[in-house]
Amino acid sequence: MKHLFTFLIAILSTALVNGQEYTDYIGAGHAEGITVTSSSDTEGSEAIKTIDGTGMDSRLFETGRFLSQATMGADLDLINTVKDMDYADWIDEQLAEPITYLQPTVESVWTERIDTITARGLEDPEEVFGPAMREFSFGWWHNTMTADDLLRQKVAFALSQILVISSNSDLGGEAIAMANYYDKLLDGSFGNYKDLLTDVTLHASMGYYLSHLNNPKAIPEENVHPDENYAREIMQLFSIGLYELNNDGTHQLDNDGNSIPTYDNDDIKEMAKIFTGLGAGGINENVWWTDEPYFGLGTWGIDWTVPLAMYEDFHETEQKVILKNDTIPANQPGMDDINQTIDILFNHQNVPPFVSYRMIQRLVKSNPTPAYVERIANVFIDNGNGERGDMGAVVKAILLDEEARSGEYMWEQHSSRLREPLMRKTQFIRGLEVIGDPGGRYWDHFDYGNDLKQQALNSPSVFNFYLPNHQPVGDIAVEDLVSPEFKIHDTGTAVNYFNSARRWTASWGRILDGNDYYQDENGDWQVLYHYGQTTIDFDAYTEYASDVELLINELDKVLTHGQLSDELREQLRINLPEIQWGDNWESDRVGTAIYLITVSPDYSVIR
Repeated sequence: MKHLFTFLIAILSTALVNGQEYTDYIGAGHAEGITVTSSSDTEGSEAIKTIDGTGMDSRLFETGRFLSQATMGADLDLINTVKDMDYADWIDEQLAEPITYLQPTVESVWTERIDTITARGLEDPEEVFGPAMREFSFGWWHNTMTADDLLRQKVAFALSQILVISSNSDLGGEAIAMANYYDKLLDGSFGNYKDLLTDVTLHASMGYYLSHLNNPKAIPEENVHPDENYAREIMQLFSIGLYELNNDGTHQLDNDGNSIPTYDNDDIKEMAKIFTGLGAGGINENVWWTDEPYFGLGTWGIDWTVPLAMYEDFHETEQKVILKNDTIPANQPGMDDINQTIDILFNHQNVPPFVSYRMIQRLVKSNPTPAYVERIANVFIDNGNGERGDMGAVVKAILLDEEARSGEYMWEQHSSRLREPLMRKTQFIRGLEVIGDPGGRYWDHFDYGNDLKQQALNSPSVFNFYLPNHQPVGDIAVEDLVSPEFKIHDTGTAVNYFNSARRWTASWGRILDGNDYYQDENGDWQVLYHYGQTTIDFDAYTEYASDVELLINELDKVLTHGQLSDELREQLRINLPEIQWGDNWESDRVGTAIYLITVSPDYSVIR
């Protein structure tokens, strides 16, 4: 001990005298000639690791946390790959990754269903309803679980909660419409926000959902007035919000200290005139009564994949004044009105902080500091090459910002986010070793979505599953913080999640499992075909089962990214060894460990 103390003093003295920065420290990997003993020296956790650096998992944990923000879920192989990269380089690779579109997947799911029905002679394929929400959900889960453009899929899902359409409408019977819309979000994830706003405005799904499809100009004598729905929501929810903002997302205040509205009812009425005259851009294959689309063609005849077209005879041509002082000239083509309006909205001072705040919430944390918002807003304003609205640059800046990456911020009370229900399941499936089809191609997850109140493109309204400023009653509201996801976390969904996690982790359990049924000539239900199943690969973890500490550490890497609390660790250490009887005790111990972690706050809350 005396010699070690003298050695350390010598190192310290040298450093002080010479002012040098030494990298040869305990844990740096230099263990030659050193022997370390400890009370426990089991394989995988040898005492020498405290000296040679191989037991230091900080970079691996940091990477797991990074990928929990940047993807729908990451396994240990991906974490180890990205761990050895510069995160900026990985993001650049993802920006260049080819897009995995949803519409082709949905179409293939539908084709297979029809082919199966036809081969068995069960129904006339022409009379089968669909493709509908179930086929959309099949395709979404398959792509989400298997696509290589990991970052784009995550960003598109984030955008789907800002630029909202929902199957809680007649769109629920139109899988191709919803899939094509989702593909526009995939296109726009790394594109320009102005282009995305234009694509969304002209998409037939949005036109139907927010009722500017077949929206005619005013006919006062018939008490016909332009629909105001989209006019209001493109401002409130898609671009500038309700109140004038500073560049850091805080409200501008008038002389009385009150927030300043960005628009009023007159602005909505004027804006509504702009979005008149839009009708079907194409007709579907079932239309027999016309060769050309026309204004007034309903959803039964529209081609959902073709942008809306302008029908000048139904467009309001008078001058419009929006946002109090921006003038849209009279008698210009209707699309010029729309393009000019989108340009005005896009260049409004509110858009950079408005979009930045919401994207940070969906990717990193619920309560970004004003400084964080402003740093990202500045990238939205100028990506470094003079371009405004570059979403690829915005996403990269969000993920690489010090407030997202630095451990200094991690444990501050504003630096967390409740992992939304879909993300809890996607991380579970993509993070763990599984057997079977991890894409869930032939399973719609309806039960889970209904139980947890969240499915892709299935929000209860245009206001998404939760508002960005939702404050649950209790400590969060007292501290004047927000937590949007708590809107759908209640006594019912909490219990339902516990039950779901139990089904996934039990030795008999299934993550994905299902059948399609038909009625035979006797009216009895028979299996049309089995969708397949996905289960945890318990064998991949049973090698750790006999050493509880190793098992805990292995699961911490992929599920909680090094943030497993001391309290839960201690409970696992105490209780897991009690599972030691029966032929499948190893699997039971693994399943119980995974269950207890995935229902814990350590897993449900991302820091």
